[in-house]
Amino acid sequence: MSYTYLSRHIRTNVRAALDEDIGSGDLSAQLVAEGTHATATVITREAMVLCGALWFDECFLTLDQNCKIDWKVQEGTRAEPHQTLCEIRGDARAMLSAERPALNFLQTLSATATLTRRYVDALAGLNTRIMDTRKTLPGLRMAQKHAVKTGGGHNQRIGLFDGVLIKENHIAVANGIGAVLEHAFQITPPGIAIQIEVETLEQLDEALNAGARLILLDNFSLSDMRIAVTHAKGRAELEASGGINLENVRLVAETGVDRISIGALTKDVKAIDLSMRFV
Repeated sequence: MSYTYLSRHIRTNVRAALDEDIGSGDLSAQLVAEGTHATATVITREAMVLCGALWFDECFLTLDQNCKIDWKVQEGTRAEPHQTLCEIRGDARAMLSAERPALNFLQTLSATATLTRRYVDALAGLNTRIMDTRKTLPGLRMAQKHAVKTGGGHNQRIGLFDGVLIKENHIAVANGIGAVLEHAFQITPPGIAIQIEVETLEQLDEALNAGARLILLDNFSLSDMRIAVTHAKGRAELEASGGINLENVRLVAETGVDRISIGALTKDVKAIDLSMRFV
């Protein structure tokens, strides 16, 4: 994901957030005299991995190009409860208008980065990679995928246009695993990954025999995952998904699967508790 590509999404996200919140004008900010300058700090009330500084900055700089933001904690770095994350100086009205959208981005993306880091830490010493999914908040897919990477995880396809995942519904309406894989190999452009989801060891063997090189094991038991790893060794890369949490993720990784995808990284977001206070 290039910086230019991400920057375009940041501007789009921020413009939408500011338009949604400010609309025809911030009535509350007009309580402050025009031209007033102020200083504010942002602190975290809980342990976190910081993510979303680019979105946060864009909110303030869009409304006040002369605003100065001094980050005390850098993107991807851990912060402890009550630690100061940044200090902001600028036009008071603009700061008040930007406050909530900026904090919304920071608390949401930091939540994804923080949870991702917990999963990555749980697999310390193992080679299994933590992957994200397409289960993202509408309009924030690129932002949340950035947060997953910031937390130490890995991105799957961005959308339906840059990767193929053959799921049970595709298999059902396309005449089975062999037929759908053969068709996928024929029509998919070079360089695009083709992955197929299987639900049983029998389906796994069918996919392997049909030439699958990337296979998603959907809700397999630990014992079946171990068997699957033996069957696929040297033939395909395996990804585990379904029913995986922080309590069992290391057990899943120890079966020998190459990847583990966690929808909760971006779907079940519990925002980090942040606070902005004017000095």
